[in-house]
Amino acid sequence: MSDDKDIHAALERLARENAELNGLVLATGVILTQLLQSMTLRELNPQAAATRIVTNAQKAIEGFRPEEARPLDAVMKARALAAVKQYEDQLRSVLPT
Repeated sequence: MSDDKDIHAALERLARENAELNGLVLATGVILTQLLQSMTLRELNPQAAATRIVTNAQKAIEGFRPEEARPLDAVMKARALAAVKQYEDQLRSVLPT
């Protein structure tokens, strides 16, 4: 019975830690998006600046080699690329066309 309690407590702790990390990720994403929007709006060509930022991020992520790392790093890499697309959409939503 104590093993079940220990497992349940560990799962609850992990769920809480995961929720806290998700909150941290959300706050970081919002702040990053706002900073990128502010930076690109100051550029003479904001769309080109956004393209440069997104392209550099995608290249950096593509350069990451999950096969040389941990087994779930491929999942992390795929999610990172999807996140770049999300940031791009948010960034471009405030830029003049």
